[in-house]
Amino acid sequence: MSEKIPGLRFVAAHGQMEERRLERIIGEFVNGDHDVLVATTIIESGIDMPNVNTLVIEDADRLGLAQLYQIRGRVGRSGRQAYALVTYRPDRALSEQAQKRLLAIRDFTELGSGFQIALRDLEVRGAGSLLGGEQSGHMENIGYDLYTKMLDQEIDVLTAEVPAKKRTETIVELRVDAGLPHMYIVQDEERLDLYRKIAAIDNVDDYRDVLDEMIDRYGDPPPKAMALLDISFIRAFGERAGFTRIRGRGRDIELVIDEENGADMELIAVLMAAESGRHKLVFNAGKRPNIMVWEAAADENKSTAILRDLFAQADEKS
Repeated sequence: MSEKIPGLRFVAAHGQMEERRLERIIGEFVNGDHDVLVATTIIESGIDMPNVNTLVIEDADRLGLAQLYQIRGRVGRSGRQAYALVTYRPDRALSEQAQKRLLAIRDFTELGSGFQIALRDLEVRGAGSLLGGEQSGHMENIGYDLYTKMLDQEIDVLTAEVPAKKRTETIVELRVDAGLPHMYIVQDEERLDLYRKIAAIDNVDDYRDVLDEMIDRYGDPPPKAMALLDISFIRAFGERAGFTRIRGRGRDIELVIDEENGADMELIAVLMAAESGRHKLVFNAGKRPNIMVWEAAADENKSTAILRDLFAQADEKS
């Protein structure tokens, strides 16, 4: 450029310079003492240069989309027409991600397009490891919904002024055939994703959301899928109520109350008041406190549905 345009006044700036010298050079350039500033990406960090009207970015394919957006923002900061020339070496094969970054910086030129740039950057690079194995363990193995449920529980414990009561682990022993048949959901990945969502059910609203999604995407669930959904909700309610074990005993169902950690007696009281029709709920105090659901049904699939409906009533009213 010096040969083609004699008389141009060049100056250079980079991050290895002594701070005072760097400030002096930038100040001189902004004041018009120099015509061309040759700089590294150091200029992306908010330096205001309203009189600069032309920017040339070399090897732009090596920069991130956010960097390109910040650097491009150094020009056009006044009422003067400005130009940003984004270049890369013609002999270099661009990666797919580099092509997407350059197309994005070309497409989003309007004032205030930072949000669209950020979304495109997320699309190109992915969400990183914030929710990945490096930061949060094997989240992919348990699913995002169950992961956030577990995370919320831990946050509640850490932020509570009074230590939270240990949540009861509920064992469900109902002889039902439960699962997601291959004929209902053909794709293995989709089936696994739905298993994770079902495992993350915590209340009746979650139950209904998952059921609605299943019906919307795959049609009415077969009995095995409904049984799996019911069992997951029954277990979640049992954990909140404080039942260590929920098991079928012939035509009856026994709900064993957690003595060690204590049960949620308010929730249990709501359950006892639920409309059970001909199915009688009996509370037994003694060495092993429990609740018996008498005459549930001879078919344990029907027993599961009856228990689900009782728990859903209590959940809605609690």
